[in-house]
Amino acid sequence: MEIINKRRSIRKYREDEIEDEKIDKMIRAAMQAPGSRMGQEPWEFIVVKNKDTIKELSKMDHNSKMLEGATLAIVLIANMDNSHFKKVWQQDMAAAATMLLLEASYLDLGAVWVNVAPHEHRMKFISEFFNLGENLKPFNMISIGYPQEGQENKFVDKYHEERVHYEKY
Repeated sequence: MEIINKRRSIRKYREDEIEDEKIDKMIRAAMQAPGSRMGQEPWEFIVVKNKDTIKELSKMDHNSKMLEGATLAIVLIANMDNSHFKKVWQQDMAAAATMLLLEASYLDLGAVWVNVAPHEHRMKFISEFFNLGENLKPFNMISIGYPQEGQENKFVDKYHEERVHYEKY
């Protein structure tokens, strides 16, 4: 619960590079997410460490500007080769992205979810940028870096009792 409670969207980063070992841990955490098809999860990942490439990704639209200061971007892609995924791929990808964000927080990194799907212009931008085939659907990007001073993950109580309903609405 501690990691869940303290994780926040962090958009401002120091310039320190993120260690490969931490990148591996975040990807492994994402792949531990619950999937919908008995071990045939759709997720694939593009790890982007090159600052120039990250800067180009930040030009997707106004939603991706925070990438400009990131030292790492991870692009989550759904491989649609299994027809089952056509109905539930966004659910599977959201679970993987959430696990990745939680691990980033655990590793004292700052991260933020950058929406791609279901926005057609964003999906097209990522598909063209990485030359993705028809069977590969971009879901989102995670902007990652060591948080700037004062930007660290910290607890903010978001619980609203009035939104909890028992037995009926």
